[in-house]
Amino acid sequence: MKTTSRMFRRERTMISWAARFRLLQYVKASLWIVPLIGLLLGALLAEWAAGVEGAGWWPDSWRYSASTASSVLSSVVGAMVALLGFVVTIGVLVVQQATGTLSPRYMRLWYRDRLQKAVLATFAGTFAYAFSLLRRIESDSVPDLGVTLSGVFVSLSLVLLLIYLNRFTHNLRPVAIADLVGRLGEKVLVRATERVHHSSAHDASFPPSAAPVTLIRSERGGVIQAFDPAGLIATAVHHDGVLVLAHQVGDFVPPGATLVEAHGCARAPDPRRVTGLVALGTERTIEQDPAFALRVLVDIAIRALSPAVNDPTTAVQVLNHIDSFLHVVGRARLRGRYVLADGEGRPRLVVEGRGWEDYLELGITEIREYGATSLQVCRRLRALLDDLLETLPAERLPAVRAELALLDESVRRAFTDPARLAAARTADRQGLGGGARPGEEPARRWR
Repeated sequence: MKTTSRMFRRERTMISWAARFRLLQYVKASLWIVPLIGLLLGALLAEWAAGVEGAGWWPDSWRYSASTASSVLSSVVGAMVALLGFVVTIGVLVVQQATGTLSPRYMRLWYRDRLQKAVLATFAGTFAYAFSLLRRIESDSVPDLGVTLSGVFVSLSLVLLLIYLNRFTHNLRPVAIADLVGRLGEKVLVRATERVHHSSAHDASFPPSAAPVTLIRSERGGVIQAFDPAGLIATAVHHDGVLVLAHQVGDFVPPGATLVEAHGCARAPDPRRVTGLVALGTERTIEQDPAFALRVLVDIAIRALSPAVNDPTTAVQVLNHIDSFLHVVGRARLRGRYVLADGEGRPRLVVEGRGWEDYLELGITEIREYGATSLQVCRRLRALLDDLLETLPAERLPAVRAELALLDESVRRAFTDPARLAAARTADRQGLGGGARPGEEPARRWR
């Protein structure tokens, strides 16, 4: 208890957790911070290379005339500027691709690509290095080692550019992005369920309604991006009460709305202290919101099903990754609400959670509605639901059967011809060409 109180007093004098979280998000998404560091390192490295010029331990073949050194470094400066412009052009193409055929929500993940930042930093650093060395060249003094190293840095830049182009051409396909987003969402889900695995098992009526309640309201509007469980628990311990997060991560909270409820506190917590433990932003993030990854996958699939794109095969490929994601969700220990305890086992924090039905509805509903007239999509959706019925625990199956009934109704309305109706009701993991023939529908889906 004393340790928690000391931690609470120490954190009050520091920048809020929410501000640190938003700053970290900005740094992760920034495309200029890492290149700026590369620019500074390049200039410093040029000073070092010029400083060791008098050592004379390199071979005579590394010697350059003043005119040759100036030409080499000038060429390096021009090449790096051109390559930086080329990478920016690729960035513009990615934006167009994402907003046109993928999902604008994917851009938040693309901004964080480490390889892209490494390429920009290398180009900027090489530019600063060569430009800084140019002013060191005189008729009787040439930084020979520095000129040689500039060639090494140019070679490294070209290798990174080739790797970047390879990744760009292969990983910008919708199916590659779906794989990346799906694996990231699964990782976040597993981490989140492990964190709350040891939460207290209290029923839905906790905390007691008779306890005095203090409503802590949001000063600004925004989407709940994340919250600090340890900080909220420490605050609840300090005030000997229970805090309830009034909204799920991913919900939009308007200004003045209740953000946190403080139950049974002997003294009302400082509102700024509590709101500083919940990060609000302009859009959802994936750090504590695995459903956001599923949202991006669904967006890509329904964009492929739009009349402007009309690419049901891409939707089927994305459904493969939605299928994998839903299997991970179906085996996870989900709860409608989580009650987190302090070190002594006393409940201190209540957080609303998403149930299996929420994830299943998010992953299936819109694709079913927009793809109801596509034979491929209907067959792949049925195979997905059949797989869930076969592999998930019994408590998950009623929701899956309900989705199957809705799919049957959509198929019945969309296909009036008996032969096409039978074909649409056939489960097929490839959409077309990989499943049973009409009339051979597996009976296991009704278990």
